[in-house]
Amino acid sequence: MTLTLGDGPLAARSPDTVNYRINGPTHRLFWHAFPRRIRALFADQLVLDSGNASLLHESNLLPQLYVPRADVRADLLEASTHTTHCPFKGDAAYESIRVGDRVAENAVWSYPRPIDSAAWLTGHVAVYWDAMDAWFDEDEEVFGHVRDPFHRVDARPTSRDVRVLAGNVEIATSRRALVVSETGLPNRYYLPKEDVRVEHLVPSATHTICPYKGTAAYCSLQVDGAVIKDAAWLYPEPLPDACRLAGRLCFLAEGVRTLVDGVELD
Repeated sequence: MTLTLGDGPLAARSPDTVNYRINGPTHRLFWHAFPRRIRALFADQLVLDSGNASLLHESNLLPQLYVPRADVRADLLEASTHTTHCPFKGDAAYESIRVGDRVAENAVWSYPRPIDSAAWLTGHVAVYWDAMDAWFDEDEEVFGHVRDPFHRVDARPTSRDVRVLAGNVEIATSRRALVVSETGLPNRYYLPKEDVRVEHLVPSATHTICPYKGTAAYCSLQVDGAVIKDAAWLYPEPLPDACRLAGRLCFLAEGVRTLVDGVELD
């Protein structure tokens, strides 16, 4: 994510605040070795197991994991007639994964004859993340997508004055927030529940997964008879690298304003 989105050097538009220009296509590819063992399970079967995976960093896309074909269970693959074309990589061929009665259709793709500028794709395959039941980075199960080695999440305590407003109603005020700086995203401020008027919070059924922070639970806001859906989220049981966020609330929704030292965040 660091390299390919926003103002990263491999995004379609480089930032103005650099002293270089990339002499190459606007749409950029960077093939980079993934440093650890990766495994995927489907229907209790180990579909792939590789210590030689690579990440393809591609402009404006999340990094995509590829593994050598030899590291995928060939006996679980079925040929498919489905194909797609990418002007930057070539023609992709697809295969399905079958284990007993369960089938993940067109879950695997490869470029048997990639274009010359992407020749390193030869002999490698990719698998749709959501088509598998579980993924493991070494022995830790990972969710959402594989973690990008160039992506960071830093959480720091701050004594700055943080206020959250919904209309003219003050929802929270704190001088003990955590400011979270995540690659490619604006700073977010996570507040302790003790500094939030929790009587305005309504639990939501919405959950999202972040491979760097964990599974987020959402709350809506009820203010002056109106409901602002999924206006806040928290990580009840964050991943170890984000343990400082446990139970803290962050607010972001239309109609909700966060002010830091009196300045409204974008």
